[in-house]
Amino acid sequence: MRFDAFCDALTRVEALSADTDIVAAVADLFAAADADLPVVARFVQGRVFPAWDATTLDVGPRLCYAALARAAGPNVSGDDVERRVAETGDVGDVAAELDLGSQQGLGAFTDDAASALTVAVVDEELRALAGTAGGGSESRKEDRLFGLFNRCTPDEARYLARLVLGEMRVGVGAGSVRDATTDAFEVPPEAVEHALQVSNDYGLVARVARDEGETGLRGLSLEVGRPVQAMLAQAGTAEEALDAWETVAVETKFDGARIQLHYSGEETWVFSRNMADVTDALPEVGEFAERSLAEPAILDGEVVAVDDDGAPLPFQEVLRRFRRKHDVERAREEVSVAVRLFDCLHASGEDLLDVPFAERHARLEAVVDDAEDEGEGETVPELTLASDLETVETHEERALRTGHEGIMLKNPESTYTPGRRGKNWLKRKPDVETLDLVVTGAEWGEGRRASFLGTFEVSARVEGENEGFAPVGKVATGITDETLADLTERLEPLVESESGKAVDLRPDLVLEVGYEEIQTSQNYDSGAALRFPRLVAIREKPPEEADTLARIRELSRGE
Repeated sequence: MRFDAFCDALTRVEALSADTDIVAAVADLFAAADADLPVVARFVQGRVFPAWDATTLDVGPRLCYAALARAAGPNVSGDDVERRVAETGDVGDVAAELDLGSQQGLGAFTDDAASALTVAVVDEELRALAGTAGGGSESRKEDRLFGLFNRCTPDEARYLARLVLGEMRVGVGAGSVRDATTDAFEVPPEAVEHALQVSNDYGLVARVARDEGETGLRGLSLEVGRPVQAMLAQAGTAEEALDAWETVAVETKFDGARIQLHYSGEETWVFSRNMADVTDALPEVGEFAERSLAEPAILDGEVVAVDDDGAPLPFQEVLRRFRRKHDVERAREEVSVAVRLFDCLHASGEDLLDVPFAERHARLEAVVDDAEDEGEGETVPELTLASDLETVETHEERALRTGHEGIMLKNPESTYTPGRRGKNWLKRKPDVETLDLVVTGAEWGEGRRASFLGTFEVSARVEGENEGFAPVGKVATGITDETLADLTERLEPLVESESGKAVDLRPDLVLEVGYEEIQTSQNYDSGAALRFPRLVAIREKPPEEADTLARIRELSRGE
């Protein structure tokens, strides 16, 4: 498929507002994609790689602006592009307005099919860009991007720039792609949903739906070494759980980092909640798998930082291990981690997603040979089945007394639904109310903190036609210099524009923010503001999993 044809389709999609019309237009695009269908199914969402693949282009706004400016000619600078993006709010519109291709003359806009960009060529070039590393890699990435932009028509430049920065902004999300796959290839929605749950690859599912139909979709299964999205929990109470299920599975809630452990019998992979491969950063998890797993498996759990006595340490200590790429042995000496497993998704070639939770937990205990891991506590923690409030409270008191966050309440009959936040898993923490919010802006500090970003603008996720992020407060107090340095290091590559001390940030980093109450506010377009917001933790999760503005409005009404 020619890239200009793909972009023409996106232009039509972007002009639509009704979800049904968007799905129909995407279905038509899929039907016309031919061999490029898997790539088209990713590109239309602003993805270059499958959802399970944590590979990134590692291209920040400034590098993209520099490549655009270079393609536009000597009279345009990266600062010019940045300023225009700040004014318009859309790098795609700015790219479309630039006189790209001037470095090649009129030949850049030829309609000759032999020289036109194709979806396959763009995919190949972006994958090569992602693999560019080592000394001078930023310059070589700019060269490759310049080469692509230099071949673009205005519409192609619009969508290529958005794709590079992961901001396609055409109103097409995962649900639209799922429904378009169903409609384009006339397959049952349940079969598509199953295939997406086990593969986490929209391009693969679209291709299988087209080529193999329902039978092929239902034949897809979990694969050791290919992560899937984690099942999510929402806040709840023991009373709600008992009323809904009568019998409740109660677990300790650890202040750790979510992992998905894959073991083939010979090789181990450890994935973060974002599905990033953190195997090398956590060698003791691999050692545990080789020592203690009796069969190939995919397991859900957490790693927690522990002191010399096995007592839990704060969550921030775990993050020091997750982000370490070099000198891992030294980091291991500084921060010890222990494995805590609570679910079994796959064992010995059998997928267990549709098996009730209580049975999956029993299978987990059978898979893990050694429940006691070198004096660091139970690797598979105790599961209590309770039918009364007193038993739940006893487990909670014990969890809090030993330094953990609280408890998890789970429906013993519930299936495992990757990526879903439903009412079958409830988390209960007795302390401050918190929300997971995305950092969308910040300000440089003053005095001894002048080199740090601080006063972080936090935003809720907006779903639907006007999807995006809406500010609900600013976090500025109670943050240590060490945390500020960490946040600054992570946020600087996300800076899209600066004005004085204020910076606008590409929404990517999620913070857990505590608050006293939610108030109505005219200071924010969201209409809501957090009273006394404060940083609780940095969350290792994608912005797509942040709390929504709709959820905040429900909480403000006491629902």
